[in-house]
Amino acid sequence: MAVSNSRLRIKRGIRRKISGTSERPRISVFKSNAKIYAQIIDDEKGHTLFSASSAELGAKENTNIEKSKEVGKKLAEKAVAGGVTEVVFDRNGYVYHGKVKALAEGAREGGLKF
Repeated sequence: MAVSNSRLRIKRGIRRKISGTSERPRISVFKSNAKIYAQIIDDEKGHTLFSASSAELGAKENTNIEKSKEVGKKLAEKAVAGGVTEVVFDRNGYVYHGKVKALAEGAREGGLKF
């Protein structure tokens, strides 16, 4: 799969600066053309703690901003139930706009702090 060089360069710069810990795990966002995915990751242990996606919510067509917000809320719901309330947001090289911003706002509405 081809990743644009500029997004990959931005992604590496972001990951150089932020890292998820046991106390404050990292939310990583991935967008495909049709779906959006998010994971909460503990980088110290190398484990994915929680995940949510638009496919999990039953999105049959392309994901829009409303579905992205629902994914954020679903992820926050799982994390709060698992005892995680504070996280670090990793936009993964994507611009903080549109679907990525909606996912972050949904996670905040769900109870996560970042």
